[in-house]
Amino acid sequence: MKLQQAVKPTRQSFSERMVEYGSINTDFAVFEADIGYSTYTYLFGKKFPKRYFNMGIAESNMVSAAAGMAAEGRTVVVSSYGVFLSMRAAEAVRTYVCYPNLNVKFLSSHGGVTAAIDGVTHQATEDIAIMTTFPNMKVLCPADSPSAMKLLDVALETPGPVFVRLMRDPLFDVYSEEHEFCIGGSHILVEGNDVTIIAYGDMVVQALNAAQELGKLGISAEVIDMYSQKPIDKETLLKSIKKTGAVIVVENHQKKNGLGYAVPHFLAKVDECVPFAHLGLDDVFAESGNYYQVIDKYGISSRCITEEVQRLMKRKG
Repeated sequence: MKLQQAVKPTRQSFSERMVEYGSINTDFAVFEADIGYSTYTYLFGKKFPKRYFNMGIAESNMVSAAAGMAAEGRTVVVSSYGVFLSMRAAEAVRTYVCYPNLNVKFLSSHGGVTAAIDGVTHQATEDIAIMTTFPNMKVLCPADSPSAMKLLDVALETPGPVFVRLMRDPLFDVYSEEHEFCIGGSHILVEGNDVTIIAYGDMVVQALNAAQELGKLGISAEVIDMYSQKPIDKETLLKSIKKTGAVIVVENHQKKNGLGYAVPHFLAKVDECVPFAHLGLDDVFAESGNYYQVIDKYGISSRCITEEVQRLMKRKG
């Protein structure tokens, strides 16, 4: 699969589509926590100033205010960095948005260690675990700009709260405009017979690169972009596992309580036992640095995936 160098980060593409969608849906509002020029929501504010609210550096208050507006029937997009939305505002998200099942959508930038240079204070490596735990919350993780734009539409058109995890920097574009996305969906990007590699967000590119290297070693890897973290696409997952007989989950997130927990939990429930591997942050905080050096140091680069799959194949026997 040929990758294209991205010219925009997903946070920008998501916000640009939000501006376009603002002319289609003339009712929804956007709440920002004083970083609109980073998340690009300022673009929405320039075009629709009466529907744009900068709530200052007060994320919990911002979510609470958004819940109040949503309770009166308006959809609200809430924007900030993932660490602040998933932790600083966690109680407000849980109790004031998820409990009453309100139409609040979360534009969550700087997911995982894509905020590499900004350091641990801005690296959201626990956000998937937190947000997937809340009842009524749906969680989406686009891998590139085209999918981010499509998933803006999905989020706004899906009833209830939706958390969309976006990245800091432009990486590579995987999809074309023809691809469609939905809650509970996934895409098989490369078909294979020996092992299933499941990834999401920026790890999709690493998985694709690893699949190419594995092919040179005679290992046929199937790559699935599990862009819907909650709910996951169980049907596609199960079909792929039955075909390949081995699976590895790769995520830019703590190993605990991420997709690497959801996948084997599901497989155990349906009595599908196969060799399994999981790459993610292993109960550590990452450090500040170059993105590619950071993901390699913490074991989630294409090199690390390739090496782990080779070990997995030995276990498969």
